[in-house]
Amino acid sequence: MRKSHPVRRAVLAGAATVSGIVLLLSLKPASDPGSAQAAGQAPPAAAGQAPQGGVNGAVTGDAAQTQYGAVQVRLTMSNGKITQAEAVQAPKGGRSDQITASSVPRLNQAVVAAQGAEIDAVSGATYTSAGYKKSLQSALDKAKASAGAQQGSGGAQTLTGDVAQTQYGPVQVRVTVAGGKITKAEAVQAPKGGRSDQITASSVPRLNQAAVAAGNADVDAVSGATYTSAGYKKSLQSALDKAPAGGDSSQAAGSGGGQAATRTLTGTVAQTQYGPVQVRVTVTGGKITKAEAVQAPKGGRSDQITSSSVPRLNQAAVAAGNAQIDAVSGATYTSAGYKQSLQSALDQAGG
Repeated sequence: MRKSHPVRRAVLAGAATVSGIVLLLSLKPASDPGSAQAAGQAPPAAAGQAPQGGVNGAVTGDAAQTQYGAVQVRLTMSNGKITQAEAVQAPKGGRSDQITASSVPRLNQAVVAAQGAEIDAVSGATYTSAGYKKSLQSALDKAKASAGAQQGSGGAQTLTGDVAQTQYGPVQVRVTVAGGKITKAEAVQAPKGGRSDQITASSVPRLNQAAVAAGNADVDAVSGATYTSAGYKKSLQSALDKAPAGGDSSQAAGSGGGQAATRTLTGTVAQTQYGPVQVRVTVTGGKITKAEAVQAPKGGRSDQITSSSVPRLNQAAVAAGNAQIDAVSGATYTSAGYKQSLQSALDQAGG
């Protein structure tokens, strides 16, 4: 039998090796995470994870109502990582005190360890755990939105204000902000029914135009539409407050043509035994230059307490530059609500 020539055998072996390598490469899964990263594509982030990016400061989630009371979570973040979690509201009174004291510290630790909302409920604290996770997720959502806006390059943002309740119905405003200017304003809710239909149809378009022209919430009320105008301005301001610090819309949220470092921030409503308290602050160059209560307890004895305590709390906030202020004697509940809303306003500034 004739033997194969050595050179021919070497050529055939080399060809077979090359064919095998080509076949293996063609069978490599296209979804290989390594290949995606090599191509410059980051793998998708899992739901509930802390946003990656330069998110810094504190962010407070919305209050989650549970069967035993409200739960509200505040996160402190550094370069996109959660460094601290705390419950600024939690069920209290009777058996709830014991459950809160036992479960909340464990939930706080779990958040920092997990770096997201994918945490287990604490046994024996089902309702508190569920409320905690809901508020936690809303805080993460706010941080994610802020991170996305900071990473953007001057793109337009759509910001929807909180619903402002008026005597004739709710008012809610949505604005589009681009390059630090309001380019569009619209009312997604407005009083309706009967006489309100005519007033809304006449006043809202004028308020929309005024908001775009002014670039902020300092617009004049429309004659004959006092309540609608007041609600519109309140919701408009809350929309502008949601513009992230350092974003292109910071000028629009401030005082029009002022410095970009000036921002007006409205805290969340703090419910107290005698009524809601809500604080708005003006921050310039990282300092509180003005503080005011846009809501405070009223009626009967509360009128006197509010008129006496709120001006002192406003002055204390400006002097301290933060929410670490003393309660006013005789106004314990109002002071506590004021400090809570003030802190939530400062959280929006990342301070």
